[in-house]
Amino acid sequence: MSLQRRTVLSSALAGAAALALPSIVRAQAGSAHVVVVGGGFGGATAARYLKAQAPQVRVTLVEPAERFYTCPFSNLYLAGLRSFESIGHGYDGLRKAGVEVIHARAEDVDASARSVRLSSGQTLHYDKLVLSPGVDMRWNALEGYDEATARLAPHAWKAGPQTRLLRQQMEAMEDGGTFVMVIPANPFRCPPGPYERAAMVAHYFQQHKPKSKILLLDNKDAFSKQGLFLQGYKALYGDMIEWVKQSDDGQVVRVDARQRVVETAFGTRHQASVLNVIPPQKAGFIADRAGVTDASGWVPIRPESFASTQVPHVHVLGDATIAAPMPKSGFAANTQGKLAAAAIAAELTGQPLPTASLANTCYSLVGTDYGISVTGVYQAQASKLVEMPGSGGVSPVQADAGFRKAEAIYGAAWYRAISTDIWGA
Repeated sequence: MSLQRRTVLSSALAGAAALALPSIVRAQAGSAHVVVVGGGFGGATAARYLKAQAPQVRVTLVEPAERFYTCPFSNLYLAGLRSFESIGHGYDGLRKAGVEVIHARAEDVDASARSVRLSSGQTLHYDKLVLSPGVDMRWNALEGYDEATARLAPHAWKAGPQTRLLRQQMEAMEDGGTFVMVIPANPFRCPPGPYERAAMVAHYFQQHKPKSKILLLDNKDAFSKQGLFLQGYKALYGDMIEWVKQSDDGQVVRVDARQRVVETAFGTRHQASVLNVIPPQKAGFIADRAGVTDASGWVPIRPESFASTQVPHVHVLGDATIAAPMPKSGFAANTQGKLAAAAIAAELTGQPLPTASLANTCYSLVGTDYGISVTGVYQAQASKLVEMPGSGGVSPVQADAGFRKAEAIYGAAWYRAISTDIWGA
């Protein structure tokens, strides 16, 4: 999935701006409690950086999983280029940094009482709440595809059992079979992710099932790094991968997971040997319980601090947010977590809010020595998040093999660096 360019800002912060503090009754920093829900790229970053910037603040991270498996690099597991455990991260590093970690599920939020109820029965009271809930699937938004049928046609869009299931199905597939991927319309988690997955599945097939094909049925007419991906597909895999855009009958409207058949808007039926359905998505359910989502199912935020526009004392990070032009990526969530941590620390200690400067880079692996990337730098201006002119771009189309190999190396280096930055390992 998406990865980071080495030349991007290492910090989401670019100094301080003389902005007025919100007119709220602020807890003294020494007795303040900040609860962070979600231990992924956004939440774990916010917890670690808040504790570093305001050591006197009590910071509690709530995350049900004792080991977090990342969507970035999960496609490499499908390709056989990484073990599953290599994309797993524990929370001992955060505990050593002074963050209290509770392994439970956040079940509900009472915004008026400023409390979070956990699956353990415990209730946590907060002065500030940070939500980084990731995404949930919009079950039944695609006819015939619900949580039960995902066990037959996995989405694998949350790293874990679904990822393992998809790999098992690939291993069991006959040589000469067809891997069909259903790709949703925007917005969804990790815009380049499906296209990197196609390349990684093709890498596996090239090694083990060379007569097989991959069919990408897409509910849009363009995608992130499109020219670079299509160029890489052709160069490395010949005609193994076929992409069908929405206007060419790529829009899937119906799924029969038991028969592994999909039907398009034009009535075309495709039979799959392995069926990978990536459905439409929305913010993780606790965002809805907290009242921070709007009618779109996503979370509007104030780009200066990633505070909710709808509920006071709540900040929301990562894939759950409406933060365009920033994409929904792990790196974006990491920089947003740093900004939110700085904003909360400033508010609790009576300092001016930081200037909102954010960055993102997504690396994608097309082959073992073939990487591509897109990058951007963003700032909050007049209550809007804007991409800074001339700050970003994509890998050059005419790059030589050495350049592509270097980008593959940079992507792997990024993953090591950001994993250490967030989880400590």
